[in-house]
Amino acid sequence: MANTKATSQIPSRAINSGGGGGVCMMSNTWRDEQHPSFINFISTFLTANAFRLNFVPIAPDFIFNCGGSSVAFIFVTSLDPTCISQIFGRVQKLKLQFANLYVVITLPTKEKNDLFVRSYFKFEMELGKPTFVLVKDLEMGFEKMVKIAHSRGVCKREDATAKLKAERKQIVQAVNVFQRVVTSIPGIDNHDANALNQAIGSIEAISKASKEQILENTDLSADKAEVVSRFFRDPKFYLSPKIN
Repeated sequence: MANTKATSQIPSRAINSGGGGGVCMMSNTWRDEQHPSFINFISTFLTANAFRLNFVPIAPDFIFNCGGSSVAFIFVTSLDPTCISQIFGRVQKLKLQFANLYVVITLPTKEKNDLFVRSYFKFEMELGKPTFVLVKDLEMGFEKMVKIAHSRGVCKREDATAKLKAERKQIVQAVNVFQRVVTSIPGIDNHDANALNQAIGSIEAISKASKEQILENTDLSADKAEVVSRFFRDPKFYLSPKIN
């Protein structure tokens, strides 16, 4: 699948206002089959979008690591009728190895497009597994790859941010519950609750702490330490707590 098309188009802008960023690993074998000018285009495009390019012996043609997301690509630069079986056999094999696999194919003519459609059904490909990206030329194909990798990275970062926000919300809720329970002890305020949380720990740990332990590790007065210690042991306290 050698390519002899030279390209002079060099992008000067990032993929979008969010920029790119990440690592692009290119197969040594795939690189050696391409025209040097196309490799130069790829290198320049990646640099413009803050991607680092590495040449490595990998099974797919490309693997992008972006924003914690890893995406593999097969990039068919020329759909040769004599290699159809080999191409689709490789797709079937790699889709079992990579969860995020895309197949980019350049189809510059109607004849090439018809060949692809016939082959797609002949080899009984399952729609979307993997996703095929059909393009008119090489440069468009590579730009599509970078955009896909970048988009998946952004989605993963946003998902991670959403999870972090949810975890923080749970922590805040847990702290609120802790304070509500501990300040239900007569005479104990929010400051005392925070001191107990930091020095003693959970409600269970506080319930087992002695007056001496509370005095030694917090700034609570002796009277308050006595109240806390008795609250979890004396029915006169825990059967009639006050709820703020």
